[in-house]
Amino acid sequence: MCRPRAAGRQFWSRRATARGPLSRGTSFAGLIALGLTGCATSEGFLVPVPSDANVPGTTHVEMVVATTRARAESPAFLFGGGRSPEASFADMVVSIPPDANRKIGEVQWPQQPPGNPETDFVTLKSEIITRDQATATFSRLLGRSHEREALVFVHGFNNRFEDAVYRFAQILHDSGAGPDVAPILFTWPSAGNVFAYEYDRDSANYSRDALEKLLRYLQDDPEIKTISILAHSMGNWVTLEALRQMAIRDGRVAPKVKVVLLADADVDVGIAREQITTLGPNYPHIVLFVSENDRALAAAREIWGAPRLAPSIPMSSPTRA
Repeated sequence: MCRPRAAGRQFWSRRATARGPLSRGTSFAGLIALGLTGCATSEGFLVPVPSDANVPGTTHVEMVVATTRARAESPAFLFGGGRSPEASFADMVVSIPPDANRKIGEVQWPQQPPGNPETDFVTLKSEIITRDQATATFSRLLGRSHEREALVFVHGFNNRFEDAVYRFAQILHDSGAGPDVAPILFTWPSAGNVFAYEYDRDSANYSRDALEKLLRYLQDDPEIKTISILAHSMGNWVTLEALRQMAIRDGRVAPKVKVVLLADADVDVGIAREQITTLGPNYPHIVLFVSENDRALAAAREIWGAPRLAPSIPMSSPTRA
């Protein structure tokens, strides 16, 4: 079966040279590839390749996954687009081909599974784990982090589980952030269908409590120094809602949340102002990134009949909201 994938067109920001969550943020957001092009089957992408399939020059990216998705019937998918009443967790390791064999900023999807590690993104580990196992895995990844920083990625509209995993692996590798952060993918129940906008929007609302709980857990971890959030597209709505709820309950956003990076935010501009105002006077540093001619945001603007946050900001102007 053939389906659209997030690939192709990119927007780029200047790569930061200094370390730290804010300077590195421009690299994160600038390495998200946008658009809906390409065609491939998703069956089997998350089935791990044999351990002896590793080739010289590949990079292995490990992440902890927290999700409100329901488990898929087939282990080849792990999680689907259905909604789960309880959060689930996974440990994922993705192999990225040598830079000489790929274009930076893009995911090299196999033409068919399991793929060739020399030229394709492939899965090395794909395992559903318990909450306690997720805690232990994250602690191990945090121990490797130079900055003791947790980076939470919240994907956008029309993303299946494997889309979100491979995209986050690509961002971590291409930004050079891997050694500095402990990565957590928060993936909500997107249907992974370009015609399911309303379902995805409701799924985003469904998942805001779970994201707030995740951020509270990270805030309470004494080993974590800072928390950064990178959200894309409709994932910006989930993120702003979770932070707003936290601020309403506690009178402030968790103080370890230092930077929130909003890339191509599919959020009504007026509502976004109200959400950010609710965060209080000591809200995190919010950085906005936009791209020209984003078709998904243009479609959202038509659906809602109101301007979105991203197009309302001048091009290439990372801005504190």
